[in-house]
Amino acid sequence: MTPDFIPDCIPNWIGGKQAAAAGGEDFPKLSPHSGAELYGVARSGAADVGRAVQAATQAQPAWAGLTPVQRGEVLHEIAQGLRHERDNMAAVVALETGMSHQAALGETAAAIAQGEFMAGEGRRFYGRTSTSAVANKSAMTVRQPLGVAGLIIAANTPIANLAWKVFPALICGNTAVLKAAEDTPASAWLFGKIAAEAGLPAGVLNIVQGYGLEAGAPLVDDPRVAIISFTGSTAVGKRIAATAGERLARLSLELGGKNPLIVCDDADLDNAIHWVLLAAFSNAGQRCAAASRIIIFDSIYDEFRERLVARTGQLKVGPTDDDDFGPVINERQLNNMLLAIERARQAGATILTGGTRLNDPAHAGGFYLAPTILENAAPDAEISTTELFGPITCLYRAGDFQQALDMANDSPYGLTASIHTRSIHRATVFTQRIQAGVAVVNGGTHGSEPHMPFGGLKQSGNGTREPGTEALDVYSELKDIYINIDPGQL
Repeated sequence: MTPDFIPDCIPNWIGGKQAAAAGGEDFPKLSPHSGAELYGVARSGAADVGRAVQAATQAQPAWAGLTPVQRGEVLHEIAQGLRHERDNMAAVVALETGMSHQAALGETAAAIAQGEFMAGEGRRFYGRTSTSAVANKSAMTVRQPLGVAGLIIAANTPIANLAWKVFPALICGNTAVLKAAEDTPASAWLFGKIAAEAGLPAGVLNIVQGYGLEAGAPLVDDPRVAIISFTGSTAVGKRIAATAGERLARLSLELGGKNPLIVCDDADLDNAIHWVLLAAFSNAGQRCAAASRIIIFDSIYDEFRERLVARTGQLKVGPTDDDDFGPVINERQLNNMLLAIERARQAGATILTGGTRLNDPAHAGGFYLAPTILENAAPDAEISTTELFGPITCLYRAGDFQQALDMANDSPYGLTASIHTRSIHRATVFTQRIQAGVAVVNGGTHGSEPHMPFGGLKQSGNGTREPGTEALDVYSELKDIYINIDPGQL
């Protein structure tokens, strides 16, 4: 049931006010659980984006004129407002994504933590002091805002994704235009409402609903937008990079992953299976950090495969707290996954379990994919090298540690990676040599914390890191200041 506080059509937030799309159009948001229409969504276009950017441009000087401490106090109020509304926010996130209410509460808690952490950075808005080679001269570096930030987020973890970008952008003195994910519009709308009620000045945060090509592209194109921060697919990220590069806009890209999890012959197999299930299938595998390549030492491969497939068969799929994971976000992505699985099968891969849409009475109408495990896919096959963003993982054999490490690194992506071993020697070498932005020992490939930097190598991003204190480098400019002293005036 749709909560009664959600409007029939999700509007934009522009200049502190809710607004329908200028063209008067909307599109339906469907429930991932049932396929039924939940509400309409403003189908915004270039005119709406232009109004939002103008509102952000007008509000930016006054917002930047506050001290970082004052901005942090406002952000703290927003975080506390989100804490007060956490049950409502979790209800919206669960409704829009199909995840359980408990999982949505956990995501909301992560967003609150991010807000509280970044609010505190207002008191640690560090520059740097240094020495000069010249007598009677001092040198320092200070941070300054960029201007208007264009923020484009994905739908998989909507409120956490939003918090990762909005809070660091605002603490640095920028104003923002957020292009909400079209599959999770109400989560962004509710955050905008909470921010306004917490006292965020009008125009500091503007939220535009709509499709990527119609609302996201004009935001990237707008010369008044000083920085673009995008979380999503590598293909779209490359197009954004080309456009932003034409006008030398600052750019932060957090893109896809094809993340390896290595299981060594000395691993605790029960623990490894536990983490494979979580990393591959939680949130229906809709994580850029999901474990989609499980590399297993040959000596334990058969045993591990048998036990993993058996445990996978016990997973419960549905939207409740008693289920292990829910549906994927929309039918288009579900169909793309089914086609990819079939192409892999035709290319020689074996489907060990799953691989089909769930159409029984409990799942009919929804966008449910059975948890899927494949083996015998070639390391360079499409399914081994392409992010699918669903509850799908592949098993691979490795003869020893070096071969496993080589296989893990043989990927166009480099976002996260994990190894399961009791050997401190293997663990240490793995963390040093794995080509990934995040390396985990005896855990999953997911679960990065809000005070830590997150990002990847290769096709997984452009080298920036959000969140953590490193996000301040994304959203601020550095200015060197030199002061020359005249000893004669002392």
